[in-house]
Amino acid sequence: MAKETEDQSEAFRGEVRRLLLGGRSGALSTTMRGRAGGPYGSLVTYAPDVDGSPIFLFSTLSDHTGNLMKDARASLLVEESSRRKNPQTGPRATFMGTVKPTKNPRHRRRFLARHPDAAFYAGFGDFGFYVMTVDRVHLVGGFARARWFKWADVQAPAKAVKAVQAAEQDIVAHMNADHGEALDLYVAKLLRRKGRGWQAVGCDPWGLDIMRNGGFARVPFDEIAADAGRVRACLMALAAKARGWR
Repeated sequence: MAKETEDQSEAFRGEVRRLLLGGRSGALSTTMRGRAGGPYGSLVTYAPDVDGSPIFLFSTLSDHTGNLMKDARASLLVEESSRRKNPQTGPRATFMGTVKPTKNPRHRRRFLARHPDAAFYAGFGDFGFYVMTVDRVHLVGGFARARWFKWADVQAPAKAVKAVQAAEQDIVAHMNADHGEALDLYVAKLLRRKGRGWQAVGCDPWGLDIMRNGGFARVPFDEIAADAGRVRACLMALAAKARGWR
């Protein structure tokens, strides 16, 4: 078998990021507590943190939450296969690690930004936020396209994550206050989707998250943004592309 090139490897890593950062739900597998101890699967919603770590909102009444309290190990499957005529040809990625409770206000904000309807029950006493610390990722991009990665191999550099994380709320507020036309333009011209009045809800070194009437869309950057200045440059470049200036 020919040795995989760096470009091919980066394409696989990019596929992992695309699936995770563009998704909102997946299949969570935990170990069933009690004597049986077998695998237990749940459909869950999630939102990625700025570094991609999946964030969840769970009720303590749910079986998967009770399982995690006994054994924090879990995996999250995110896929774009089930809608295909042959699901085996579609991409999917499994993220393996541990899931534990979090009180970080950023986790709450990012989850509710991607799942605004969850605000109705997020304050209930039995609900709480959780975050996955990912160790490994397994990508299956279709037939004969399976790869294992360490989590660090698919993340943005820590310095970039920290810089964008610190500026995220200002970036989102600025886009919504001053650049609503650009947001609609991204969706119409780059994503080929309809509707006006899109609002930015989050960003990370790889792209911008936007929503309209509960619908979610992601605008990927053409290159990684290492800081707030590069996020601005990426957004300006996307606007120019959408307008046909380049």
